[in-house]
Amino acid sequence: MNKNNTGEGNSGYWNSGYWNSGNRNSGYWNSGDWNSGNRNSGNRNSGNWNSGNRNSGYFNTGTPDKIQVFNQWVEMTMEEFEDKYNIYADIPLNKWIEEKDVPEDELTPEIKQTGGYLKTLYFKEACQIWWKENPERHEDFLKLPNFSSTIFKDITGIDTEAKDNKMEEAMELLKREGYKVIKE
Repeated sequence: MNKNNTGEGNSGYWNSGYWNSGNRNSGYWNSGDWNSGNRNSGNRNSGNWNSGNRNSGYFNTGTPDKIQVFNQWVEMTMEEFEDKYNIYADIPLNKWIEEKDVPEDELTPEIKQTGGYLKTLYFKEACQIWWKENPERHEDFLKLPNFSSTIFKDITGIDTEAKDNKMEEAMELLKREGYKVIKE
C-alpha cells in the first residue's frame, strides 16, 4: 500500500523527512499529526521538542492559551478563534484557461488540442482572484482582531484600502463631455 510518504522510516500517511509517525508530518522524529520541525509530539506543532498541541518554538508543553493575529496577541485559544471566525478560503493555485481566452499569439497546438491549458498561479495572484470572486466573504477577514491592511497585503497581495475608481472615472468622463454631474 502506498502511503505517500517520502524519506525513510516513516509510518502513517503523507509524511516527509525521517522516522515520523502519524500523518502529514515533516521534519524528523515527529509523532502525532501535522507537525513540522523535529521531535514534536501531539498535533500541529512547529519548532522542535514540543509536546501538546499547536505549540511553536522549543520545549513547550500543553496547548497555548492565546494566539497571535496580525502580529499581536489575542486572549483566545486557536480552537476558540476557529469557532468564532470563518477564515477558510479555498484558494486554488491552478486555474484552467479556456482556449477562447488565450491570446492568439500564445496559442499552441497543445492548447488547441486540449481546448485550453492549466495555468499555475503565484500564491498572491491566486489570493487576489479569490478575493475578487468572493466579495461576500471580505467582512470575515476585515473584522478579524487586530486587522492590519498592511500585513494582510504583505501576505496575500490584496489591497483592502484600494478604492474602486470606476464610478469616479465615469463621472470625470461625463464632466469632460460637458455633462453636469451631481453627487448625492
